[in-house]
Amino acid sequence: MFARSRHGSRNGDNGTRGSMFASYQSCFSCKARYRANERVFRCERCKGSLLLVYDRLPQRKAVRSKAFALTRPHHWKYWMFYPVRRERAITMEEGGTPLLQSKTHNLWFKYEGENPTGSFKDRGSTVEITHAKELGVSRVLCASTGNMGASVAAYASRAHMQAEIWLPKGTPPVKTRQIKAYGGRVVRYGRTYNETLEKTFELAKRAYLAGDYAYRLEGQKSVAFEIADQLKWRVPDYVVVPVGMGTLAFATYKAFAELEALGLTSRMPRLVAVQAAGCAPVVQAFEKNSHMIIQVNNPRTIASAINCGYPNYGHEVLRALRKTKGLAVAVTDKEIIAAQRALGKEGIFAEPGGAASYAGFLKAGLKGSVVCVVTGSGLKDPFAGAKRRSK
Repeated sequence: MFARSRHGSRNGDNGTRGSMFASYQSCFSCKARYRANERVFRCERCKGSLLLVYDRLPQRKAVRSKAFALTRPHHWKYWMFYPVRRERAITMEEGGTPLLQSKTHNLWFKYEGENPTGSFKDRGSTVEITHAKELGVSRVLCASTGNMGASVAAYASRAHMQAEIWLPKGTPPVKTRQIKAYGGRVVRYGRTYNETLEKTFELAKRAYLAGDYAYRLEGQKSVAFEIADQLKWRVPDYVVVPVGMGTLAFATYKAFAELEALGLTSRMPRLVAVQAAGCAPVVQAFEKNSHMIIQVNNPRTIASAINCGYPNYGHEVLRALRKTKGLAVAVTDKEIIAAQRALGKEGIFAEPGGAASYAGFLKAGLKGSVVCVVTGSGLKDPFAGAKRRSK
């Protein structure tokens, strides 16, 4: 049985159009089910996050094809793992980002700054905005710390939709300018991202609510798919991911679990979640061996991209860390800036949130093969480190 969403579906959609191999959406907390293509953003029963569940048999056939084997790694190569139709995709050729080997460590950097709008968010936006297009909506609404707002605005523009992006008041001006360049309407509200997010939930009936929800999570899995593919399907010992809302970290876990289930890989990597010390609710819960995420009411960090006091997918990240025998690491702003400088010597310019993964790697002293996901270009917040050093 499926739970009934108060939002319903647009244009007579029966919940299956466009879903491809996705069977249904399931609440992580109470296990309530919703149709795969239903317009629902969090569980209507308990407000828990939703996950897409797939039919593995047609997926297995698709990944065993000669075409799959011969196609270079890029986001839409892995269409069989997404809940939308690739022929209807709103795309800007996202993905296919470089996996760069470090000069000094047994380490690779998955550099997401080369996506169309400069961050990994484009992987989620292409799937999410495609879903919105399938539903026939004309307006999207998104709460963001900046990067997701820019990505949603760009993809909405490509899809001939209006985008309204809500930002907390401290959002870096460069990110605001980027959103406006894509035609997005910017609204500033709240001191923190979570205050901004809750406000958009109040307005969800008037537009498609884009953000850290099930469809975005599915698109962000392609970071992990590409890592495995670029390493010739050899799984690294660790994958290190910055954590704000937790969507990318859990998407990474979900992707590797799906690859293992289909036999493309033989094991799971250990997941390492990295947060800023001034905003580390997942790290705090992990270190206390708790299943409770306690909201940080006054989050403070130079890394604006991961400055989220209560992560949507925090509980899921905790489960992923424990299932993979992973680690959770908190890094100071000073350590983030030091990592940002060190990445520069590797030829990589990362924004502070993107450099957090490397800061976590250095602090944890990881041994073995490691991939650090560098989530965004330094051009996203080019003066962050300079402001810090000038004090």
